[in-house]
Amino acid sequence: MRIVRFSHKGSVSWGMVDDSSVKVLRIPPFTFLQFSGRKIPLAQVKFLSPVVPSKVVLVGLNYRDHARELGMPLPKEPVIFLKPASAVIGPGDAIVYPRRVKRLDFEAELAVVIRKTARNILRSRVKEYILGYTCLNDVTARDVQKRDGQWTRAKSFDTFCPIGPWIETRPPAGQLRVRTRLNGVTRQDSGTGELIFGIEYLVRFVSQVMTLQPGDVISTGTPPGVGPMRPKDRIEVDIQGIGVLTNRVVTVVHTKEEK
Repeated sequence: MRIVRFSHKGSVSWGMVDDSSVKVLRIPPFTFLQFSGRKIPLAQVKFLSPVVPSKVVLVGLNYRDHARELGMPLPKEPVIFLKPASAVIGPGDAIVYPRRVKRLDFEAELAVVIRKTARNILRSRVKEYILGYTCLNDVTARDVQKRDGQWTRAKSFDTFCPIGPWIETRPPAGQLRVRTRLNGVTRQDSGTGELIFGIEYLVRFVSQVMTLQPGDVISTGTPPGVGPMRPKDRIEVDIQGIGVLTNRVVTVVHTKEEK
C-alpha cells in the first residue's frame, strides 16, 4: 500500500494511491487507515513530502561497498546525524544550489517512517513502530562538510532533504536495488544486502538515543557512487519496490538585500 500526502485545490490531505486515483483518508495514517469515500484523479493532485517529521535521523557509512570505495574500516556501531525538518521537500520540488557552495552532492537512501512514539524499543517489537518505507536524497554541500570537519551545516540547508514519492507500507522482501540517475545516467547502483546495520537494528538503536515521534524519518545510508549535481540537473532516487523520487537542481534567486 502506498500512502501519500498531497495537495488538491489549495488543501492538503493524506491518501492511498491506486493506478489512477488517490483514495482520500479522513485522518493521518499513524493510528489506522480510515478511508473517507472520496477519490481524486492522480492528474489533479500534487504529491508533497509524504511526512512532516519533527526530525530526520541519518546514518553515515552504512554500506560495505561504500566503505570499500572510500578505503575506510567498517564502523562498529552506527554513526548517526540529523537534518532539520526545514530541509525537507517533496517529489518534484526544487533542490536549491546555495550561492556559496562549490560542490553539491546527491546521496540515494532508503528511509523508514516511524508510526508511533518510540523510546527504547524492544527487539521483538520493532516492526510495530514502522509505518513504511520511502526514498530520500541526502543532499550534501561537500566542500562545506570538508571545511567544517563535521556535518551539520553541510547537510542542513533548506531543500537538502527530498523525501518521497510516497510511503510503501509493505516490508522489504529481501535485498532492494538502490540506484541514482543523474540526467538519465546511472551513478549509484547497489543493494540493501550491502547494509552494515539493518533496518530494524537502526530503528531500535536510534530509539535508545532519542524519542521518535510519529512521522519521524530514519534514513539508512548511501551506497557507492556519490557525486556532484549542478543547476538544471535532474536527479532520481530509484529504490526497488518503493518508488522513484525525482527532483531538479536550481540556482538561488536573490533579492537586492540578500546580494
